[in-house]
Amino acid sequence: MKTDFIVRGKSIHELKIGDSAQISKTITEEIVNEFARVTGDTNPVHTDQAYAEKTRFKGRIAHGVYSLGLFSTLLGNILPGYGTIFLSQEVTFLAPVRIGDTITARVEVVELLAEKNRAKF
Repeated sequence: MKTDFIVRGKSIHELKIGDSAQISKTITEEIVNEFARVTGDTNPVHTDQAYAEKTRFKGRIAHGVYSLGLFSTLLGNILPGYGTIFLSQEVTFLAPVRIGDTITARVEVVELLAEKNRAKF
């Protein structure tokens, strides 16, 4: 995943190439159901076990976008921290996330653009 951010929490001068942080979350039925309710994405592959069993996934899967939300939490609260603004992101989903799976979001500073007050992760 590539991401580009305006830096506000840690200043651009406090960040170093290689700085990293991560968070993990175990996906529960409650998380999947609440995400469906809040977003309105009630696709039965996420919400209906009987339906989902008939799909190529052979059971319910979590919303892919929920996983991306962990990056927002990580970057906005930990590294660089408060005030960080997402500017762009490239994502490829490699495998479905299922209820009971623990997922980890990890970021690492790969480029600093001090003149633009931006960091690439």
